[in-house]
Amino acid sequence: MKQDQFIANYQPLWTALTAWLDYQQLSKKQREKQGLSEPALDFPQTYRQICHHLALAQSRMYSPLLIGQLNDLVIRGHNQLYGARLQFLHRFAAFYLRDLPQLVRRSYWAVLLSGLLFFGSFFAMLIAIQVEPELVYSVVSGEQVAGMEAMYDPERTTRFGREREADSDVFMFGFYIRNNTGIGFQVFAGGMLFGLGSVFFLLFNGLTIGAVAGHLTHLGYIETFWGFVAGHSAFELTAIVLAGAAGFKLAQALIMPGRKSRLLALRDNSQVAIQIVYGAATLFIMAAFVEAFWSSQVWIPVTIKYTVGIVLWVLVIAYFTLVGREQARAT
Repeated sequence: MKQDQFIANYQPLWTALTAWLDYQQLSKKQREKQGLSEPALDFPQTYRQICHHLALAQSRMYSPLLIGQLNDLVIRGHNQLYGARLQFLHRFAAFYLRDLPQLVRRSYWAVLLSGLLFFGSFFAMLIAIQVEPELVYSVVSGEQVAGMEAMYDPERTTRFGREREADSDVFMFGFYIRNNTGIGFQVFAGGMLFGLGSVFFLLFNGLTIGAVAGHLTHLGYIETFWGFVAGHSAFELTAIVLAGAAGFKLAQALIMPGRKSRLLALRDNSQVAIQIVYGAATLFIMAAFVEAFWSSQVWIPVTIKYTVGIVLWVLVIAYFTLVGREQARAT
């Protein structure tokens, strides 16, 4: 193929990529000021095509000017492709090392309300069952109680916290993720019912978990049950509270939109709520991993499980109270 025909065939593609790269280099303000919208382009595929065109031009010994133009285009595409990946990693790290803990601290009222509802109902039921053991059946069915007793029986020689002995750690990891995220979604989505749904699910889960904990404690299954939950409790319980806080952010927009319309307030608050949910989801996954591969192991001494559990609680509390404070002061 002659050079003129080669250029005629592929110049529109090169022009489209150049326009797309120029757009990417503009700031958001510049784009809005100029009224520009992002050109439609499948960048990865187009970039591979341009690389192929450069290789063809070099092998056919087209003019140095054309080869230079294609080479510059390939370099710009390479920088955009791999620069975007670095930017993603930077944003990812910034979210967890700065944005998330700062966001949780700014939403302290929602976190406190969620924590009071969940932990208040949890400890109230746990203590009440030590006084009146039969209260457990007002929250948990007899069949479920029997299952829990079997799962944490001190005579158990296999993994704690499992009904079926054949289940693998990997299977249980997936099961715990599904179960945990299901709870979190209910608590979060309940905020759309003017917060009543979040209140209900926080109280329901607090009472249920408190009932199980209180019953097993009353039976004397201290080491088996509390040893099991010690490791993952910091992640899982904190995640439930954060999901509730995110739900209350949605409720705030519906109940107290201020000078905004409810729709606008909901849109603004949902952006904050979703970021808190990202943090809750991360904690749920971490809890599922610890629960599947650490908490259930019977060979680990309970003192080590307690020690690890305490350390993880300290780290979680320190993360949300301390991380990101220096950046906040600097700004």
